[in-house]
Amino acid sequence: MDPIHSRQPARRRTLVPWLVALAVLALGGAAFAIMWRPAIVPLAKVPRFDPAMVEKGARLAALGNCAACHTADPARPYAGGLAMETPFGTVHSTNITPDARTGIGDWSEAAFTRALREGVSRDGHLLYPAFPYDHYTRLARADVQALYAYVMTRTPLDAPAPANAMTFPFGFRPLVGLWNVVYLDRTPWRPDPARPADWNRGAYVADALAHCSACHSPRTRLGGEDRRRFLDGGEAEGWYVPALNRNSPSPLPWTRAQLAVYLRTGIAPDHAAAGGPMQGVVQGLAKADPADVEALATWLHAWLAEAPAAPKGNAALAGSLPAPPADAPQQLGAGYAVYAGACARCHEAGRAPTSGGALPLQKAVALYDPDPRSLVRIVREGIHPPDGEPGRWMPGFAGILDEGQTTALAAYLRHAAAQAPWNDLEQSVKKASEP
Repeated sequence: MDPIHSRQPARRRTLVPWLVALAVLALGGAAFAIMWRPAIVPLAKVPRFDPAMVEKGARLAALGNCAACHTADPARPYAGGLAMETPFGTVHSTNITPDARTGIGDWSEAAFTRALREGVSRDGHLLYPAFPYDHYTRLARADVQALYAYVMTRTPLDAPAPANAMTFPFGFRPLVGLWNVVYLDRTPWRPDPARPADWNRGAYVADALAHCSACHSPRTRLGGEDRRRFLDGGEAEGWYVPALNRNSPSPLPWTRAQLAVYLRTGIAPDHAAAGGPMQGVVQGLAKADPADVEALATWLHAWLAEAPAAPKGNAALAGSLPAPPADAPQQLGAGYAVYAGACARCHEAGRAPTSGGALPLQKAVALYDPDPRSLVRIVREGIHPPDGEPGRWMPGFAGILDEGQTTALAAYLRHAAAQAPWNDLEQSVKKASEP
């Protein structure tokens, strides 16, 4: 045997551990560079701000829906503490009042800007993307400055954030750095020169401020937006969020004027009232610059205009819902009985701006969703305006209808809208009934 060749396998075996070690060191170094951020020097004193800048920031914060996420107690606005359920665990919003100990009172404008653009706290730890910095990163510098002026002039409130409860291993924050590599696109926002100015303003508001696609687009398994299915429908807080593109489930087309009214008030002719998380969005938009809301409606209407104009089911989108035929499944008959006893009185009275009537259910978007969760939540929880504010009201029936009755009602309404049955209806009702 050739002695030279006989030594080659041993030499290779000794090289393998070194190569593995070098690879681990290289990956570790790359991971450290991705995940580590230095702390920014604390601010010694909150500066004074131009009142006009603060007012501009207030309008921008309304567009960004900041209060809805950073307020758990309406008596303590922006003090955080709101629990947000995600597929990876429970994240609590933080205190963004200028309290130096528990809020952001020692944050400089540079620290605030880094949080919005990179998702990094002043002390250097990575923020969970439940905070939509992947959208705020495209904010114009002047808008970031105005938002900073606004939050730093709120009433300071002492409110430590509750501990998050993340599923292993997602409680290890450095993993967010890897998420950022995949999903954080810091490309500055650019207008489309082929579009008019109001469409471009609406596109900027929708993307950089209102972060519409954060709820209205589906998510990947890692929790990032599926960019291939922009505005194709998603979920938020246990609600199904409908598509806003050609796949919109709305049984009737939206006009731009209807969208503008809906975004400001949560209700529009021939369309359902805002429910669930959308109520907070509407509450914020009502305080925003009306011109920005009009621009948002223009942008949104351009997407919804791609949806088919024909009704998506029952052609008779008004009047009484019919009883199912005698040979229909028993569940449909039971659902019709619930509808006739609990729903018809309001929903067949017709709805006018000052009436106590409700939308004919043939026009309710939730009946046409590919997912039953929103209809189930509306039936169980109802629709209630924010405390102390006027708005459309619908009672919740969770204490009146049991799971079987709720399931039968939803099955009947889906059938009345001439849509194929929901496959996961029973499971959705059961999950919504859990404490």
